[in-house]
Amino acid sequence: MTFMDFIILLIIAGIIGAIGQAIVGFSSRGVLASIALGFIGALIGMWLAGALGLPEMFVVSVGGKAFPIIWSIIGAALFVAVISLIARRRPA
Repeated sequence: MTFMDFIILLIIAGIIGAIGQAIVGFSSRGVLASIALGFIGALIGMWLAGALGLPEMFVVSVGGKAFPIIWSIIGAALFVAVISLIARRRPA
């Protein structure tokens, strides 16, 4: 994987994390958080698809590595939903 492949992967993960946050309506306020959510969403989404026996949908190949876009968005949305339940703001 080259440096440019890594940068492209970070950009894709950031976009996926931002989409996951937008779906749930919870923002962690940060680009690095969106990138982390995108990667964690990809892991959760791929695990979920494998556990349910579902095919990978809309896979983008970056540097010879497959990055499933749809399952990553679903995984990021699920992860952000769990985070939003845990980190609810308490009334002042």
